Amino acid sequence: MSAPDLVPAADPAEHLATVTDAFRELAGTAPEGVWAAPGRVNLVGEHLDYNGGPVLPFAIEHRGLVAARRRDDGRWRLVSRQDDAVWEGGADDLVPGTVPGWAGYAAGVLWALREAGHDVPGLDLVVDGRVPVGAGLSSSASLTSGVAVAVADLAGLPGAEQEDGPGRRALAAACVRAENEFAGAPTGGMDQAVVLRARAGHALLLDCTTFDAEDVPLPLGGDEAAELLVVDTRAHHSLVDGRYGGRRTACETAAARLGVQRLAGITPDELPDVLARLDDEELERVVRHVVTETERVGLVAALLRQGRLDATGPHLLASHASMRDDFQISVPELDLVVTAAVDAGALGARMTGGGFGGSAVVLTPAGTSEQVGAAVHEAFLAAGHGPPGLLPATATGGAHRVR
Repeated sequence: MSAPDLVPAADPAEHLATVTDAFRELAGTAPEGVWAAPGRVNLVGEHLDYNGGPVLPFAIEHRGLVAARRRDDGRWRLVSRQDDAVWEGGADDLVPGTVPGWAGYAAGVLWALREAGHDVPGLDLVVDGRVPVGAGLSSSASLTSGVAVAVADLAGLPGAEQEDGPGRRALAAACVRAENEFAGAPTGGMDQAVVLRARAGHALLLDCTTFDAEDVPLPLGGDEAAELLVVDTRAHHSLVDGRYGGRRTACETAAARLGVQRLAGITPDELPDVLARLDDEELERVVRHVVTETERVGLVAALLRQGRLDATGPHLLASHASMRDDFQISVPELDLVVTAAVDAGALGARMTGGGFGGSAVVLTPAGTSEQVGAAVHEAFLAAGHGPPGLLPATATGGAHRVR
């Protein structure tokens, strides 16, 4: 039997040295600063952000770093350690839809901040992303948010500091525009909010209508009764392949037919009448998911406030069933994680992220995540899949300057 594939977060000192050395190679000098931005896991509340509902994500230790230095000619040079391509351009080159790949996300932040009226200086910028790409852990929001805090810091814009204030909200809004309008990825705003606003040891209960937030305790490790494990199925997930957008379009169509601004505003008591009015099986399914998932977020948040993470398992399982059967965004690999984990003693599990691949989050009794992860690993091999990646989950803080 092969050993499970553990995917720990990068060593902070090694990561910092690597991106600093890469910047010296690019620019011939040290960066003015280095900024970090984490990935995220959504504990519960999938596809609710663009439906105006509540979500409950937390930031993880896996993160990207951005090293940057201002330049005097007003141009931008963008480099990634994960890609050989270099993008260089000026203001006339910031045209939505014209910058391919990862650079479109980074250049999109420059464009969005300029669109918001900010004076963005020329920059040399090197990114080193260590959030697994395609895993549904928001490597894209890590990238855009890291670039945003770097630019904000160097340009003296609001939001560079780590606090939950209007500056951070504005940066998150710019990152959403960068992804939606410049790179063409239809994200809903949850990812950027938690990457920029997370507090260590907490999940972020975010109202995606007002974008007001509450830090809800999510202690992991120590004497806690339960722990979380993230399983990257390595079934590649992408927001720009049309399937995520298709679900979003179905939700918008349902809201229009019902004459409501947001599906998450429909109460469980109203659901039977609402479904009868739709008379469309696909739209009925997406509405049922949004309404029941909204209720689950409230139930899980209430349990976390009581320090009862271990009691959230049934709600995680119900969430996965809803995404599998009603929203229809799961895949066999994600379903296998849930089944194998529960069979091995997990308290609950669900897919996390946009769906159609990516990762699942697994809730286990304290001290058992290793054995549950090993069981999931063996189940994948027995089913003919490649080994999944196993990421220990710790709730960390949001984007910040590290040097």
